[in-house]
Amino acid sequence: MKTSTKLIHDIPVDPQTGSISVPIYQTSTFVQEAPGVNKGFDYSRSNNPTRQALEDLLAKLEGGHKGFAFASGLAAIDAVIKLLESGDEVVAVDDIYGGTFRLYSFLYEKFGVKVNFVDTSDIQEINDAITDRTKFIWLETPTNPTLKISDVKAIGKLAKANDILLVVDNTFASPIGQQPLQLGADIVVHSATKYLAGHSDVIAGAVVTKEAALSERIKFIQNSSGGVLSPFDSWLTIRGIETLELRLKKQSENAQKVASWLQRRPEVDQVFYPGLPDHPGYHIACEQQSLFGGVLSFSLQDDTIESATQFVCSTRLFQLAESLGGVKSLLCHPAQMTHKSTPAEVRRKAGVADSLVRLSCGIEDADDLIADLERAFANRIQQVPTLQTALK
Repeated sequence: MKTSTKLIHDIPVDPQTGSISVPIYQTSTFVQEAPGVNKGFDYSRSNNPTRQALEDLLAKLEGGHKGFAFASGLAAIDAVIKLLESGDEVVAVDDIYGGTFRLYSFLYEKFGVKVNFVDTSDIQEINDAITDRTKFIWLETPTNPTLKISDVKAIGKLAKANDILLVVDNTFASPIGQQPLQLGADIVVHSATKYLAGHSDVIAGAVVTKEAALSERIKFIQNSSGGVLSPFDSWLTIRGIETLELRLKKQSENAQKVASWLQRRPEVDQVFYPGLPDHPGYHIACEQQSLFGGVLSFSLQDDTIESATQFVCSTRLFQLAESLGGVKSLLCHPAQMTHKSTPAEVRRKAGVADSLVRLSCGIEDADDLIADLERAFANRIQQVPTLQTALK
């Protein structure tokens, strides 16, 4: 069965009523026949039929044992980090999402978790950073925001040889574009806010585990910590997943065209997109991804925060906003937005230049998106609006 067909029909018809849409069980609790005797549900923090339908779908999408839905991507990441103990170490990608950096460096470091940030596109750097205390290798591939590619299969073998868990943030590629668990990962995380839900109307996170033992541990953490996804938001995410493959194909096609066009612009210093043949990770991406994704980034010849600010305030179709993966195109300036919590010297060392601009291509016509960027290059504003002027 083709992926597009399977994707649709993995979403169950409601056995109670025959509803083609998964019902929203907007309830906090469930009536029991006797203490501990119920229909599989007792309290919605522990389990809920709508959330369970989503979690089952997530597991099928990633080819995993169990899926878990959380109230945000960071709640999902936090749950995985809770598998660690004081004194444990992590080898993590240096070009890491700012929120994940914040969690590790500002919250869990004080509890005794040490993180070694390295360029995970270089497997030797990972190997050199491993100690007898290392419990996780933490990847984003492609990374946020410079789209570095890490060899999941090779790193999975390294992790297994050292009895380390491999965790892959698969947000940028999505389960349609990449299957980390099949390549050797043990845990996959997602900001389901992005491609999975896909319409910029829900905040959600996901964890998918490969083996039963890990599933039990994540389930315990999910229920104990309580950062679960609501029934309505679970339904919204299911509805978004129904069109995931259609959206991602169009978004990837648009990103490829935009990236190729940007390479020819004199104002641009470097374009970061794994679908470009001159990208350092192109050949690995071709092996482990079926689509290159809808996100790309580029740095300007004038490598200053001011020049990037002028550019991101000059587009019309690309809306200036946090997030990515929605049907409408977005852009952001990581140095001042998504990666603001990462110290400047750490950010620059990881390759996130002051002028780096991240684009998330939607499903609009690619020619219109290119025309919008062309106008922005030609008409970059001379003075960035301040809050005071914006309120006038």
